[in-house]
Amino acid sequence: MRIERLFNRLDYHRVAPVQNLAELLTLVEYSVTPFDLVVINASLAGGAMDLLDFFLDNPQVHYALIYDGQQADLPPIPACGQQKVHVNHGLLPDLACIERLMAIIDPQLPFVGTVISVR
Repeated sequence: MRIERLFNRLDYHRVAPVQNLAELLTLVEYSVTPFDLVVINASLAGGAMDLLDFFLDNPQVHYALIYDGQQADLPPIPACGQQKVHVNHGLLPDLACIERLMAIIDPQLPFVGTVISVR
């Protein structure tokens, strides 16, 4: 809920929270429209899959923010440039992190896509 509230503060309201990796995979696989952004806790993969590869090679996800990346031994990848996947070592992304990322994804217009937040 905390991540969803951060997006709401920035006037992004199409957030679809999911509870686990299986729900996320189902949404991504069966979605008709690609997701503009997926926000996921790195520990949810639990070593079962390589999140970096999954998001880099997935046409159903335009951008991904993996937080708590240190827990999964992922190198930090800051939200800058046109990188598809961003890795944050914080336990949760803060407002500044989300603002930087959304400035890349949606530089001028109100956000009309969908965000998935996995806790």
